Amino acid sequence: MDGVLVHEEQALPGAADFIAALQEHQRPYLVLTNNSIFTARDLRARLLGSGIDVPEASIWTSALATAQFLADQDAGGSAYVIGEAGMTSALHDVGFVLTDRDPDYVVLGETRTYSFEAITRAIRLIHRGARFIATNPDATGPSPEGPLPATGSVAALITQATGIKPYFVGKPNPLMMRSALNAIEAHSETTVMIGDRMDTDMVAGIEAGLRTVLVLTGSTRREEITRFPYRPTRVLDSIADVVPLVAELAPDEYSQLSAD
Repeated sequence: MDGVLVHEEQALPGAADFIAALQEHQRPYLVLTNNSIFTARDLRARLLGSGIDVPEASIWTSALATAQFLADQDAGGSAYVIGEAGMTSALHDVGFVLTDRDPDYVVLGETRTYSFEAITRAIRLIHRGARFIATNPDATGPSPEGPLPATGSVAALITQATGIKPYFVGKPNPLMMRSALNAIEAHSETTVMIGDRMDTDMVAGIEAGLRTVLVLTGSTRREEITRFPYRPTRVLDSIADVVPLVAELAPDEYSQLSAD
C-alpha cells in the first residue's frame, strides 16, 4: 500500500486507475500492508479519503495475518498485546483473550505510543514462558518529519533483554503471502506481487512463488536493486505503468510480464 498506492496519505499517480482496472476486469486482489495499527475498515476510509476506492474485504494487514496464524496455531488462546486497534480487534475477532496474566503469547505490533512499562511487561512475560510473536520486522516507518522506530526495532530491544527472537508473521515471511492467496482463493502461478521494497515485498513474492513488479515510488531506488541477490520480474517507474498490464495479461501469459 504505502509507496505503491499512497505516500503520506496522498494518492500516487495511477493508483485509483489501477484499482479501478482490477475491478473492471474482475481480477481478484488484495492490498497488503505490514502496518498493524489500523483495522481494514480504518484503512478503507483512509484510502477513500485519498480518492482510492478499495473494499474493506480487499485489505490484508499484518495484524489480520498474525491473528489468522495464531488462531490456526492455538484456537482460543490468550495474548498480551503491544499494539493498537488493528491488532487487538483482529485477535478478538478470532476468539483470543487479551490479558497480561500468564498469556500464551506476547504479540508485538506497531504503535505510535510504545511505552517503557508495556515493553518491560512483555519482557517479563516472555521470561516466564510466553511465546513471542511480532507482526513484522520493519525497523522504521515513515513520517513527515523522518523515520520512526517501528516493530522490528522494538522487537530487537525485547530480544536483547530476553534472548528470545520473535516469529515475524508479516512480509517478508511468505506465510503472509500464502494467507493472502488463500483469502482470495488465488494460486501463486497466476498471481503478481507489486511492491516498492526489495527487502520485503519482492523477496516475499519470490519466496511465495509469485511473479513480482517493483515500482520506484517508495523505498527502493533503481540503483539499489543490484545490491540484492534476487531480482524482480519487472521494474516500473510507478503503479501508473502497471495499469495497462491489468487488461493485457491473461493468467497464463507469463511471457508478457517477463518481456522487456
